[in-house]
Amino acid sequence: MDRTVRWGVLATGGIAAAFTADLQRMPDAEVVAVASRTEASATAFADRFAIPRAYGDWASLAADEDVDVVYVATPHSAHRAAAGLCLEAGKAVLCEKAFTLNAAEAAELVALARDRGRFLMEAMWMYCHPLVRRIAGLVRDGAIGEVRTVQADFGLAGPFAPGHRLRDPALGGGALLDLGVYPVSFAQLLLGEPDRVQADALLSPEGVDLNTGMLLGWSDAGAQALLSCSVTAGTPVTASVTGTAGRIEIPHGFFFPDRFVLHREGGQEPEEFTAEGPRDSLQHEAAEVMRCLRAGETESPLVPLDGSLAVMRTLDAVRDRIGVRYPGDVVGAGTTPLRPA
Repeated sequence: MDRTVRWGVLATGGIAAAFTADLQRMPDAEVVAVASRTEASATAFADRFAIPRAYGDWASLAADEDVDVVYVATPHSAHRAAAGLCLEAGKAVLCEKAFTLNAAEAAELVALARDRGRFLMEAMWMYCHPLVRRIAGLVRDGAIGEVRTVQADFGLAGPFAPGHRLRDPALGGGALLDLGVYPVSFAQLLLGEPDRVQADALLSPEGVDLNTGMLLGWSDAGAQALLSCSVTAGTPVTASVTGTAGRIEIPHGFFFPDRFVLHREGGQEPEEFTAEGPRDSLQHEAAEVMRCLRAGETESPLVPLDGSLAVMRTLDAVRDRIGVRYPGDVVGAGTTPLRPA
C-alpha cells in the first residue's frame, strides 16, 4: 500500500486513547473505526477523536472492509479472542503487550497469523524506540564486549484498590504482565531466551503478584539478568547492561529513554546518546507496522513473533515459580518448561 493506512481501534481505555492520539498526528495514518463491548463506550471514544464509525461489538470492526489493520488494546485476558477474531477476518493486527495471558495462547495466535498469511505484531513499543534500537546495535557490535549482567526495574507506587484490574486474576492482573514484561523483554532483546529462571514474589489476597523479583540465566553466554516489577513501590525505572569491555546505563525510563550513557573500559570518556522528539511517542511502533504492511511483510524484524513467544515462555516460567494462576489458563502448555536457576 502506498496510500494512507487505515486503522481500527479495538477497546477504548487509556492506552487506546494514547495510541489513537499519536496516530492522528501521523500524516500517513487514519483512524477510521473504533469498537468496544458497548455502543456507548465506542460512540464516546469516536466523538472524542472524531472517528467516523463506532461499533458496539468486535465482529463489526473485524468485518469493516475499510480497515487495514486493527490495534487491539483490551486487557491481557481478551488479547487471544480479540486478535484471533481479527486475524480470522483477514485483518492485520497490532496487539498490546503482554501479548496474551500465557505462551499457549500466544502460540495459537502466531500459528493462526502464519497460517492465514496475515501480519501480526506485539505492541512492544520499546523495541521500536530509536535509542533502544541504538543500544541493541551497540551491544550486538561488541561495544561493551560480551554481556555479563543486565539489570532493569519497573515499579509503580499504587496503591491499587482490590477492585482495580491490576488486582483481578481474571484480567491477568498483577505486576508481571503489565510491568514485568518490559524488563524481561529488555533482557531478551539483548541476550535471547534464558535457560534458567528463578523468581520470588509478594502475592495479593486475590492471588496476583504485587512485587516480583526475577533472576534469569544464560548458560552459553555466561550472563545473568536481575529484574524486578512492582505495583506497590515506585522504582527508578532504570536499566544497565555490563559487559567485559564496558557498560551502558539508562538513567530513567529505560523502555522509552531520552538518553543513555556508554562507558568503555580503558579510560575513555563516557559517550552520551540523546533522543530527538517526544520520548514517550507510540508513533515509532505505528510507523513500523505501516512500513511492514507497505512492504508486504507479515512479521516485523524489530518485534519478531518468535521473540514475543520466547518472552511469554519466560513470563510463564516466572508465574510457575511464584504460584500465580489465572482462571482457565495452563502455564507453559505446549511449551518446553525452563528449569529453575
